[in-house]
Amino acid sequence: MGHPDSMNTMSGAPKRIGIAADHGGFDLKELLAGRLREAGYEVVDFGNRQLNADDDYPDSVVPLAHAVARGAVDRGIAVCGSGVGACVVANKVAGARAALIHESFSARQGVEDDAMNVICLGGRVLEPESAWELVLVFLAARFSGAERHRRRLAKIAETESRTFG
Repeated sequence: MGHPDSMNTMSGAPKRIGIAADHGGFDLKELLAGRLREAGYEVVDFGNRQLNADDDYPDSVVPLAHAVARGAVDRGIAVCGSGVGACVVANKVAGARAALIHESFSARQGVEDDAMNVICLGGRVLEPESAWELVLVFLAARFSGAERHRRRLAKIAETESRTFG
């Protein structure tokens, strides 16, 4: 996993953002991807690239989570109907630290204290403007690097190596 502050996702401004959604989050993903591009971010779309009522969120969120974990993208945005399924599956990937976010305190604090690198949003429960604000807060936040936070992340990495190793 490496130390979060040594990854460009936490020490510098994220520039390359991965995004993924199933049918429940497709419209919100498209809106967020467009706004991110307009704001100057490079957006890597992990799909779905068209609305498909029969798709499954793991098919797009797992590749996104792997890309975040290996540093191919700086941060990730995963969207499904509620955000719950996307969060569950993203956290199955070692090195991905995903959280379901509905308010700005957690969008910021999740990065500052826990080095969250994937924000999960519900396309059926969040208004587009609220989701955009949460994404902006998430992308602006930086890992604090505090000793207690590093210690906790080391424990998470140890758990991942025993669980996924």
